[in-house]
Amino acid sequence: MHKLKKILKNNLLILAGGVIGAVAGYFYWLNIGCSTGSCPLTSTPGMSIIWGAITGGLLFNIFQTKGEKR
Repeated sequence: MHKLKKILKNNLLILAGGVIGAVAGYFYWLNIGCSTGSCPLTSTPGMSIIWGAITGGLLFNIFQTKGEKR
């Protein structure tokens, strides 16, 4: 349990970015999305949420300092 808390604490910024990205991906699908269903990334809410979470996590990872990654 102590090890899990340490991992979560060290990656809190990445996890927050993933959650924010997932919410943004859902709203992107809801408001813009792909009406024909031919767009592979935005045709379903699940794919938009997954891609939003990945993008948000990677984006927030840029702002993490080296001391936080250890």
